[in-house]
Amino acid sequence: MENNLNSLIKKNVNTDWIENLALEEINMDETGVIHMNDHLSPLYLLEESSIQFMDALREKIELFIDKFNEHRGHKNSSHKIKFFKISNTINDFMLFRNSLRLVVARKANDVISVGFLSSGKDVFAARLSEQDLRQSAAPHEIRAHIGPFNKITWKFQGEKVDMDALVKHYLSEFIRNSSR
Repeated sequence: MENNLNSLIKKNVNTDWIENLALEEINMDETGVIHMNDHLSPLYLLEESSIQFMDALREKIELFIDKFNEHRGHKNSSHKIKFFKISNTINDFMLFRNSLRLVVARKANDVISVGFLSSGKDVFAARLSEQDLRQSAAPHEIRAHIGPFNKITWKFQGEKVDMDALVKHYLSEFIRNSSR
């Protein structure tokens, strides 16, 4: 049994859900409060998934910002990218450099918006291609889709989101636009 568990952990199998079930059961025993149907509630699942998605996104972005700032050098603070959590929210955040902000926010349990704010008033989205010369005034929206067995996937323009590609795209666009 011990070897099987270690084998799963080495393969990066996500065991959070089973650990949460055990903790919920302990909580139920201690408090008497029973949540029998949370695993069937789309609202509960979407909220949990959006928080996890935002946390993972924030962790990756912070990692790359730290690496960028380290390589860029800390001598001139105007070149440094600053990271801020947005107050009164669960896990919204923004990046700031040279009057440009990249804002990542949960608009709803099933919608995460990513957009730029320039000079505190002009809102625009990242370009998606070289031909995308004019930038849209609306931030991009990443939407949750519930599939069979309540599996939630995050999609942009109908396509499944790859977290690494998303981080690379938005950080590259932010860094290039904020270098001016």
